[in-house]
Amino acid sequence: MKRSTNVFLNAPYAVWSAIFVVVPLLIVVVYAFTDAEGSFSTDSIVALWEYRDNFQKSILYSLVATVITLIIAYPFAYALSKTSEKTQRIQMMLVMLPMWMNLLIRTYSWMNILDHNGILNQLLTTVNLRPASFLGAAAAGDLLPSMPLALKPATFLGTPGAVIFGMVYNYLPYMILPIYTVMAKMDGSLVEAARDLGCNGFNVWRRLILPLSMPGVISGITMVFVPSVSTFYISQKLGNGKIMLIGDTIERQMQTLNNYNLGAALSLVLMVMILVSMFIMNRFADSSGEGGIVV
Repeated sequence: MKRSTNVFLNAPYAVWSAIFVVVPLLIVVVYAFTDAEGSFSTDSIVALWEYRDNFQKSILYSLVATVITLIIAYPFAYALSKTSEKTQRIQMMLVMLPMWMNLLIRTYSWMNILDHNGILNQLLTTVNLRPASFLGAAAAGDLLPSMPLALKPATFLGTPGAVIFGMVYNYLPYMILPIYTVMAKMDGSLVEAARDLGCNGFNVWRRLILPLSMPGVISGITMVFVPSVSTFYISQKLGNGKIMLIGDTIERQMQTLNNYNLGAALSLVLMVMILVSMFIMNRFADSSGEGGIVV
């Protein structure tokens, strides 16, 4: 009776998954291994080699963005978990507040800030900072050759730094939330016991806090890396059309060139990459024993 009840309760989810997950994935596989006439073909798979640089760049940018978000989120989540409940609620609301706005609006806002005539360049001009001080005179002189060097704005849009910054800004809450959730549930008496046994601050962190927080760290890495490696809007806008990641390539094949077969092949490889990364992260989470203490 219990088993039949479970089957009945799980039926809507199974049907939903079959229609909106399994079927679309099968369609992607079919398009990847067929040509425009619908005949079996591996031409799209073979053509993937031409886009290896896009894959490498997407992975590199995503890894850098993930590392930066982890470096920012981990100490912030730890400090937040040690504050009062009222402070935690206020801080978490502030962390989530940007997520209430659409990704498109947030990205457009940073385009205006980082533009040649944007707020950041106006601020640099106000404090009398010249682009030569951080770009080098040659690089600054190439921006707008007809303008005197002292008046030339710095170029932020269209650079790898702008794209990575966009990833960090948009996905930072996804790193903070799981780490904070795990740390907030830690038993404070364990830290007191560790200090009573002679552990200094660094050893408390290395032997106790870090192992216990690993499930949250693994979840945060997965939640940041997966959308970063597949993003296309952030790189499209903050990259100013000069940086093509794999998400941009797929979007171009689908929307501009109407090459659904190659777009599906690229999507298939990206999907495999994401599944592999999630499998590796889950293996790390399993090996951590749900956050065991290091002796």
